[in-house]
Amino acid sequence: MSQVPETIPRLRGAFDRDGAIALLRRAVACESVTGNEREIAALLADELRALGASDVEVHDFLPGRGNAWGVRRGTGGGNGVLLIGHTDTVHARGWRERWAGTERAAPFGGAIVDGALWGRGAADLKGGLCAAIEAVRTLDRAGIALAGDVGFGFVGDEESGEPGSGVSAGMKDFARLIGDGRFPKPDFAIYLEPTTLDVYSAQMGFFICDLKITGRSAYFGVPEEGIDALKATHAVLSALWAHSRALATQGSHALVGASFLLVNAITGGGYIAVPGECRLSLIRKLRPGEELDAARSVLEEAVRDTVLDPGINIEFAYPAGRDHRVGGTPSAVDPGHPAIIALAEAMRALRPDRGRIAGAPYWSEAPFLVALGIPTVYCAPGDIRVCHTLEERIEIDEYCDGTVALAAFLADYCNRLR
Repeated sequence: MSQVPETIPRLRGAFDRDGAIALLRRAVACESVTGNEREIAALLADELRALGASDVEVHDFLPGRGNAWGVRRGTGGGNGVLLIGHTDTVHARGWRERWAGTERAAPFGGAIVDGALWGRGAADLKGGLCAAIEAVRTLDRAGIALAGDVGFGFVGDEESGEPGSGVSAGMKDFARLIGDGRFPKPDFAIYLEPTTLDVYSAQMGFFICDLKITGRSAYFGVPEEGIDALKATHAVLSALWAHSRALATQGSHALVGASFLLVNAITGGGYIAVPGECRLSLIRKLRPGEELDAARSVLEEAVRDTVLDPGINIEFAYPAGRDHRVGGTPSAVDPGHPAIIALAEAMRALRPDRGRIAGAPYWSEAPFLVALGIPTVYCAPGDIRVCHTLEERIEIDEYCDGTVALAAFLADYCNRLR
């Protein structure tokens, strides 16, 4: 039987709200835009040492770019949990201009306004990282020992957007540690992406495809001497949208929904001439059960079948390889897993309107762990809808409630004997 209801009052009394907020402000102050993860890794490693974690390391997964990890050892015999998340953030360009003249003007300042802490990375996902540390700290203050180990993994290079980065290099490095037996394999993992304290047990897969459609340019007065790439692109777009409509009829996952593709960018032409080249980009959503290689092949076939002019050449590029060379695989964990039920119950104990078991409307790095046989979910404070925007913030009450709820989950699940 769950011990969550009995431990909540004790944990609430032991929780240091001011200390938890101070840690989050220090974390947000680290300007860890993708490629610059070393400072935040060092800060988090120091916090792990202060918790009494063992085997704490900061390790460069690429030159000058560090992961941090450590293990808080239990007394033995209980379930082990890994708390993991990425340390890098998207850029803050435009933030100062948006908030000029206000207390929110510093993108890494951690200003507190109307009950929320503002700043790049506050929700995505430093709130989750700090909640993980403060949850264990709260257990210590409450005098609640854990039988199982709690592992911490803080990885870089999750976010896309900065040139030459954003391919999960940090997560690939950390997953190798587990696969090689150099970091203890947990019974369950929580990836600390923002979920507003719901529990996401499934997620979409994705790939990004860049298409280059090449014909032959010619002076506008003699169009017969050219091969119109823009006209060919019109046919390609029609085929892509038809493909997306067909995907929507091929089934729907209970938590993730149906598959589709979205054309999100197009460029071409520009001279007073027959356009000789056009480029477009798309993102394809995959539901659990779909395979990336098969989805890629069907897409390319649909495009090639549309172009009848032999003078048109089409090139496909896939720039966002993650756990697969094409993109990121979808994943799903049984929503009835005992750890998922316990985690959802803990979140509901603090917030009765949260703790729903749902599907992630994004892709993140859980599939790396699922591939190792580790049931993994997303759960943390923060709202994904404000992440990557100039409105990024985290509600302080939600952050604090999420910390106590996570502590209650650990007290329950890590003290269940294997």
